[in-house]
Amino acid sequence: MLGSLRLGCVKYLNARPLIRGWEGQVYFDHPSALCRQLAAGELDVALLSSFEYLRHPIYSVVDQIAIASDGPVFSVVLAHLGSVEELQEVVIDPASETSVNLLRCLLGERGLVPAYVEKGEVSATRGRFLIGDQAISFREQAGEELHFLDLGAAWKEQTDLPFVYALWLIRPEYAGKKEVAAALRDLARTNLARLDEIIAEQPAPDRAFARFYFRECLRFSFGETEQRGFQKFAEICAQRKLLPQVPPAPQLV
Repeated sequence: MLGSLRLGCVKYLNARPLIRGWEGQVYFDHPSALCRQLAAGELDVALLSSFEYLRHPIYSVVDQIAIASDGPVFSVVLAHLGSVEELQEVVIDPASETSVNLLRCLLGERGLVPAYVEKGEVSATRGRFLIGDQAISFREQAGEELHFLDLGAAWKEQTDLPFVYALWLIRPEYAGKKEVAAALRDLARTNLARLDEIIAEQPAPDRAFARFYFRECLRFSFGETEQRGFQKFAEICAQRKLLPQVPPAPQLV
């Protein structure tokens, strides 16, 4: 069954501990592309934006593993020059609906409803939203005049809960749900137990950051507290009309 599996995964550094060493073929892409491929039946299983389940709650979810944070995440940020309250526009990265909708929720809770655009430079009234490796690179190159709203930190401050950015989703007709879920959990446990090896595999200049990122910013569990954070996100999205209603709790495998 696993030999014919069509498996997709986000192409970011944060997914490395969940996919390193997978013996079969893996299709790497941006979250939005993976969402389309999974919805179209071109993939059987994919690690992608958690919002895709909230929008289409037809998938099963692999239990116990996720890409999440319980505070600052570093790689999901809003760059701005002045006060966030002064922003009239935000240039968004459309690659991840989860993070974009998290931004809408967090700003909305502050009473802020800027226009969301896809092009433009950071200015006094325009911020720029970035995720993943692009956010990491941008922060490394940014000047001191820029400020960054870390969405993981903002979510934790607002809810006192972790935030779940990505989950393994399985199409409903895929027959090997339990088998692939067990294999992905085993792979994650193995990699997380050998996290120093993954850090050492990074180019020398990036190892210190990888150690900080994997050990201080990210968490890879989908336990009770992460599930509560995920449910809270669903509720706020429904309140803010980003979802028609709160979807049912996911079927975990």
